[in-house]
Amino acid sequence: MSKNLSLKKIVPVIVIVFFIASTFGIGFYFGKNQKKGAEAINNVINKEDTLNTTKADFSDFWRAWNILNEKYVSPDEITDQDKVWSAIQGLASSYKDPYTVFMPPAESEMFNDEIQGSFSGVGMEIGIRDGIITVVSPLKNTPAEKAGIKPGDKIIKIDEEITSNFNTDQAVKLIRGEKGTAVKLTISREGVADLIEISVIRDNINIPTIDTEKRGDVFIISLYNFSATSPNLFKDALREFVESKTNKLVLDLRGNPGGYLEASVDMASWFLPAGKVIVTEDYGANEEDKVHRSKGYNIFNNNLKFVILVNGGSASASEILAGALKEHGIAKIVGTKTFGKGSVQELINLTPDTSLKITVAKWLTPNGNSISNNGLEPDVNVEITQEQFEDGLDPQLDKAIELLR
Repeated sequence: MSKNLSLKKIVPVIVIVFFIASTFGIGFYFGKNQKKGAEAINNVINKEDTLNTTKADFSDFWRAWNILNEKYVSPDEITDQDKVWSAIQGLASSYKDPYTVFMPPAESEMFNDEIQGSFSGVGMEIGIRDGIITVVSPLKNTPAEKAGIKPGDKIIKIDEEITSNFNTDQAVKLIRGEKGTAVKLTISREGVADLIEISVIRDNINIPTIDTEKRGDVFIISLYNFSATSPNLFKDALREFVESKTNKLVLDLRGNPGGYLEASVDMASWFLPAGKVIVTEDYGANEEDKVHRSKGYNIFNNNLKFVILVNGGSASASEILAGALKEHGIAKIVGTKTFGKGSVQELINLTPDTSLKITVAKWLTPNGNSISNNGLEPDVNVEITQEQFEDGLDPQLDKAIELLR
């Protein structure tokens, strides 16, 4: 996820499965019968601002409010403030964007903990694909990966809850839990006829960032996320590459669900002259587009031979970096089509203990292609079968090394 905190923007990075919740409306004071509810709502939204900016008829909302107050019977007390939070959640969900969500106090606190690096859960990223909760990628050496969860797995049930109408935050809320407890995931996997049940034991999550290795004359950097520390670690890895006395480089972004926008821009800048477009934030008619350009570190010459590995678990910042270097002719892409997570979220503190996460823009590659619409197509498409994976074979990496040699 990305915290471009001057604007509190999140490059989502798709939602980490340690995450949060989502779901309507806003009202204002019409008369003394609504006074109690109006006071609660006015803790969140200024009444006059609402009156000045909406043409909606709120009488139906207040009629429903009063009928529910009069007729609903429940052993559990529901406060007016609880109703307000649920109303705003419904308003956010009416935009039908899985990444636009309202977070009440508990979820907002959880989210803030997580973007600061405090995680407990199963260790995978999820998103919405074709209306279904889908695994973007299990993170390396996490319970999800060890249990056999794979990119592209569609989560049909969480324990006994069917997910057909879930957004990502509702799914995350069920999957997350205390360390040592189990969650049962019922998944549909491409190429497998029957549903698969996998029990995952929750644990504290230590997110890996980067690994390096050398195979013959090919230097390989495996990047697992775009965290706040990634740019410096990537710089160190590039220093290793230069000192290895080879010009053949593989950057492995498979299963990398993204992270900080700034990290992807910084990394691309090592390969591009100053001023070259890396990614554009397209705000539509709302405001002027924002173009992110290379900082011009540009330490490599034309002798560099460069391949980037991607798959369906490569998303967001991974797609920004790979798309920029592909379209500028710096690197070839090998693997399978990326996830296609190319939207920008802004995080707004609605009250001191609640927040709205709103999609405000779309990512465009240097050539103006929408990442959200299509993902990235590799230059060379190479699949990995289940049998090859289980046998420890890696035809995608093999193809990258072949192209470099």
